[in-house]
Amino acid sequence: MIVAAAAFYVFAAILIASAAMVVSARNPVHAVLFLILAFFNAAALFVLAGAEFLAMTLVIVYVGAVAVLFLFVVMMLDINFARMREGFQRYAPVGGAVGFVLIVELAGVLGTWNFAPAAMNLRMAPVNEHAHNTAQLGALIYTDYVFLFQSAGLILLVAMIGAIVLTLRDREHSPHASRRQNVGQQVARRKEETLVMVDVASGGKTMEFFKKLEPVTEESGHGHDDSAHGHSHGGGH
Repeated sequence: MIVAAAAFYVFAAILIASAAMVVSARNPVHAVLFLILAFFNAAALFVLAGAEFLAMTLVIVYVGAVAVLFLFVVMMLDINFARMREGFQRYAPVGGAVGFVLIVELAGVLGTWNFAPAAMNLRMAPVNEHAHNTAQLGALIYTDYVFLFQSAGLILLVAMIGAIVLTLRDREHSPHASRRQNVGQQVARRKEETLVMVDVASGGKTMEFFKKLEPVTEESGHGHDDSAHGHSHGGGH
């Protein structure tokens, strides 16, 4: 028990310190790294509490997917930190006022919060000692709360379909319409239509030659295509 209590205080202290560094770090990359550290320590606390399933879920989902995604996004964005700090003093009073309101609200909630009368009795609930935590949690979700679980999955599915439908645009007649694959044309094309044999002199003039070749457009017509085939025949010889 002494070792478990010491481990709890160590992980809790690191968790609080890393959480504070998440909101106080100047570099967003460092903030994400401290967030990953906070997730790991929270998972360790779950393991000490006997909730190994929640610990593994926290590590796999949040650390392995969400936090890494945040890190990639932050690293790929070209953030100008000097420009971000320009308006700090101007918006500091507004941010301080919002933070003060939130602290007052949290203090009011914590001041009136107390345990439910039957909360302590739940600690004496019968537990199957022959089944581990994950098996008991799965049996509880898929038996007693299976309807609520399936309803939550259905709501998420409807939300995903709705997001796809709302963002889908018909660009078939748009000038920026994407090109669609035509398998029939790809199979029926001939070698002469796709392969061009070019006889280019050495000496670093290869790129200059290809820069002169313009793609075939409606304005250019078939003149460039004939010239390309002319080069093809010349290169072949």
